[in-house]
Amino acid sequence: MKPNVYRPSDRARRVGHRMICVCTLAATSCFTSLEFTSAEDKQPQPQYEAGTIVVPPASEEEPTRETFSPELADQHLTDGALAWSESHKCVSCHTNGSYLAVRAALTPQLGPPPEKLREFFVKEVSQLAGKGIDAVRTGANGTATAYVALGLAEWDAHVLGHRSAETDKALQLMFSAQLDDGSWSNADCWPPLESSPFHGAVMAALAVSTAPGWRDEVQDEQTGAQVERLIEYLRTTELPHDYARVLLLWAATRMPDLIDESRQSELIDTVWKHQRADGGWSMRTFAEPEQWGQGNRTKRLLRESDRADPPSDGHMTGLAILVLRDAGIPSEDKRIQQGVAWLLANQRDSGRWWARSLNTNTFHYITFSSTAYALSALAKCGAF
Repeated sequence: MKPNVYRPSDRARRVGHRMICVCTLAATSCFTSLEFTSAEDKQPQPQYEAGTIVVPPASEEEPTRETFSPELADQHLTDGALAWSESHKCVSCHTNGSYLAVRAALTPQLGPPPEKLREFFVKEVSQLAGKGIDAVRTGANGTATAYVALGLAEWDAHVLGHRSAETDKALQLMFSAQLDDGSWSNADCWPPLESSPFHGAVMAALAVSTAPGWRDEVQDEQTGAQVERLIEYLRTTELPHDYARVLLLWAATRMPDLIDESRQSELIDTVWKHQRADGGWSMRTFAEPEQWGQGNRTKRLLRESDRADPPSDGHMTGLAILVLRDAGIPSEDKRIQQGVAWLLANQRDSGRWWARSLNTNTFHYITFSSTAYALSALAKCGAF
């Protein structure tokens, strides 16, 4: 008998909610249930599935590998990004958005990402533009424009070698979605990636700074003023938690005029203070439960048995190391090497790195950015 196969559209209809996707979150308010409780949801479902691609569920119980395999990690990421694009038809922060944000830079080590994903991002520019200006300034669509522009800018910088007309269009769309305060709209209830406008603004700053020659060639006054408004927003916004401080440091590594050396040193010290005894970092130490998004994950996070001493995870360890390296910390630094050792010891059999979701106990999509950031961090440290 053919087993039941998870179909996103069916599941969304059964539970009465739209997909967890930037395309649809923009049009809906976030729901506050912490875990799905139907009998079917208790059964392991593929994390990603489309056509012949079936990515197995993410689990803390998955064994770790004896040897590090960048190829296996890359295959896991590519499968997930392709499957999400095919099945969900949108760019999400947690999957294909994170993929092109870091994967193109790994071209020297792993070859270029599939051209099919670039084509999908190019089409997404038209899809988002077709929603109209009000829609792209609403919900997570604003941040989606930033991820699309960043992904195409990264492709230009690391694969194509020069800025493309498609990236120019993506940046134009991105700035059409900028809000009056200089930020980009985002969902505020799916931390850490879809939880604040600040996150979207950082992705926009990375896109502006990565697109080859774009910022130096800005000539029209309106766009120039929008770039300055972005910089002012990042400089003056009261940061909600230390996770946002890591993001600000990341933006500053590509936008040298964003903050001064004193502020950069302060942010670097913030990252170091969160390093765990085992050499890794944990998302959960970078914000109090009520500080994530609307605080609607507070009860769930407070119930976690290891709340007082949360384990290191791939997402935060990878992000911390890649940002510190971009900020100029040498790979030979003892603390960096401790983090590298943690990453090398904690890759799972599937190629991914584990991180427990801050949101639900179902798909743990955060393991995707965990794997993307971990692979990027290891590359920046010469581990492969």
